[in-house]
Amino acid sequence: MWTEDQISEYLKDNLKESRYNHVLRVVDTAEKLARIYGEDIKKARLAALIHDAAKNKTVEEILDIIASEGITLDEEISKVPQLTHGLAGAIIGKNLMGIEDEDVLNAAIYHTTGKENMTKLEKIIYVADYIEPGREFKGVEVLREEAFKDLDQALLRAFDNTIKYIVESGNILLTGTIKARNYLILNKSNR
Repeated sequence: MWTEDQISEYLKDNLKESRYNHVLRVVDTAEKLARIYGEDIKKARLAALIHDAAKNKTVEEILDIIASEGITLDEEISKVPQLTHGLAGAIIGKNLMGIEDEDVLNAAIYHTTGKENMTKLEKIIYVADYIEPGREFKGVEVLREEAFKDLDQALLRAFDNTIKYIVESGNILLTGTIKARNYLILNKSNR
């Protein structure tokens, strides 16, 4: 498996500078969240490093990477293929960088859409990507504070913001995101 330095070099060569800097901020944020919530710090850093590994590839390149694994996208996600960069990044992480840890790969895959019954690592990467210090949107400061107190509540707020944005922009709302949000609400009392 590649070292963090080797992965960093790959990212420097394959991402725009602004995207690379975003990744570094997500790594830092994910590490902080992992420390607070008792998650494996190495896994959090690794997942954060690869989460956007395919972000600056064209949609065609991303779809080719996914197809090379024999994966067929469902109709819903096919309508918003740019959201599959996490899956392509996980494939790059596995096939090129030698990352075999399914927890790490899944955290990269679901960092854009979420999913029902997310693991702690998946939640950390989703939230870290959403609140990293370079993000600027109305309410981000409140969300940042919340993330360091209650990960599930921060995730729920992030889903709510995302869903509102998608509905207002007239885009497709993925079933996986709705299921992820509903799962959090339905299982709130069990935390």
